[in-house]
Amino acid sequence: MTTIHGETAAGFEPVREAFAANFSQHGDIGAAVCVYQYGRPVVDLWGGVAGPETGRPWTRDTLQLVYSATKGATATAAHMLAERGALDLDAPVAKYWPEFAANGKTDIPVRWLLSHQAGLIALDQPVPLNDALAWHPMAAALAAQRPLWTPGTAHGYHGRTWGWLVGEVIRRVSGQTPGRFFADEIAAPLGLDFFIGLPARERDRVSRMVYQRPAVDLTTVPAESVPEELRGQVAAWRDPESFSNRAYAVTDPAEIDFDSPKVQAAELPASNGISTAHGLARMYAALIGEVDGVRLLTSETLASATKEQAGGKDQVMLVPSRFSSGYMLPTETNPMIGPNSFGHTGRGGSLGFADPEHGIAFGYAMNNIIGGPNDLRATSLVDAVRKSLA
Repeated sequence: MTTIHGETAAGFEPVREAFAANFSQHGDIGAAVCVYQYGRPVVDLWGGVAGPETGRPWTRDTLQLVYSATKGATATAAHMLAERGALDLDAPVAKYWPEFAANGKTDIPVRWLLSHQAGLIALDQPVPLNDALAWHPMAAALAAQRPLWTPGTAHGYHGRTWGWLVGEVIRRVSGQTPGRFFADEIAAPLGLDFFIGLPARERDRVSRMVYQRPAVDLTTVPAESVPEELRGQVAAWRDPESFSNRAYAVTDPAEIDFDSPKVQAAELPASNGISTAHGLARMYAALIGEVDGVRLLTSETLASATKEQAGGKDQVMLVPSRFSSGYMLPTETNPMIGPNSFGHTGRGGSLGFADPEHGIAFGYAMNNIIGGPNDLRATSLVDAVRKSLA
């Protein structure tokens, strides 16, 4: 039986129960969940093991890499610049990044980068990983890259490239790297344990990830045995030239060791944010209201930032997805709290989001990387929040 540490406000006991069940029934090894309501924490829980090889316990201060939940933080930085008048999301990217105009990209607006409509999911020539971690070679490669579909006519999840694309615009406009801007303008005012580019002094606080292999590798199953609703996705996974594979093969080697100190120290604003669940929830709480005197965006900016820009079948994920200018919007498989919610998932199960209608902000971080339709952990916690509100 895993001991659950932390606090739960009256009425939110279902979240504690669901969190405990994630350890006993759904595979959590080390994890934390935090919920804010109207600017104050009502759930702040943690438990399990942060170092599976050593038995190091998960504590209040344990940091966890949250993969693409990072995108919500980076999008917030872009919208802060827009609110200040430094960045026009409907202006061409080339206004701020002239080299980007190459190969027919003159008229692509910044908003299409944020909403995965630019057709720049992959590179014709992947960049050596060390060069990608150094930032500028990857930005240059993306500036030179031709779009893989006519920009603005479709959307597809820019899983890896999104961070360099949006991050380079942030860098050109602010004069700061995206990780530095986030640290100075978002994390510091709110006191967040949340980093895009981990300082060496924080390394010992980071949990070690465990990766679960799927019980059945559908790419090895005869095509006629694959469930009909999954055949399109499986066919794409089997094709190395599909968008589904190319979107995650923009570096050489394509596989990135996110436990590596070098990778964690770099700035990958799409995928290597390292945070506590409390840090995720607190950031989203400050997007929808004031937290200890800090609000990140006005209600008017937030309404624009969370308006749907792209929806329908995703050219990379091959399932329906919905995006605003940088945030994921609710879908059938990720309903969050309700139709006004916005946020971002991360590979393997992490999740951060807010729901302005109910004043809720949510963060969940864990080290057992499962993901897929059989991963019920985040869903069960969100269901418990919904039950608590009812």
